Amino acid sequence: MSVLVGKKAPVFNSKAVVNGSEIVENFSLEQFVGDKYVVFFFYPADFTFVCPTELIAFQDKASEFASRNTVLIGASTDSEFSHWKWLQTPQKEGGIKGVTYPLVVDQTHAISKAYDVLAGWDEYDEDGNESFVGEPKAYRGLFLIDKQGIVRHQVVNDMPLGRNVDEVLRMIDSLQFTEEYGEVCPANWKKGDKALVATQEGIANYLSSIV
Repeated sequence: MSVLVGKKAPVFNSKAVVNGSEIVENFSLEQFVGDKYVVFFFYPADFTFVCPTELIAFQDKASEFASRNTVLIGASTDSEFSHWKWLQTPQKEGGIKGVTYPLVVDQTHAISKAYDVLAGWDEYDEDGNESFVGEPKAYRGLFLIDKQGIVRHQVVNDMPLGRNVDEVLRMIDSLQFTEEYGEVCPANWKKGDKALVATQEGIANYLSSIV
């Protein structure tokens, strides 16, 4: 798996469904560079089982992401029409109606490949013919991208394993704290906790304060 932390987030331009109903042709993360933090996450497929629980859980905390100057963006290998239909389907019927953040289309698998979350690989026979091996869906990859367009955190879960939205918020808080104060965040740090200065003295002072 590629480690993208510390690197520019891969650039793409794709169709997406925004505001829960509007299909747009040219959606890109570049529009947020210099202005917003981005949580860009992949999920396997529309109209599945774990996926709606995640997408709705992110929507339920949308105001908390907004308060941190962070935009949510989902992506899967489904079409824009599948995204649109799922967004129009009531939650009690397995849909995600009420989700308003963008859902990106990755039918070509190019975005999933760029972020190295595609479940499968390309294989070539002796004549050079390409075929795909595996399931052409994305693992549950999540990437926290800063305002300069740099990936600062990534995590990839296998398809059956749902993510913890509160942990994503904690990572945003950690990143923004370190950017503002220059201190570092120890294990299990959460907003409001004591951080530490990255020196031997700072570590010693921190450890003595929690004993």
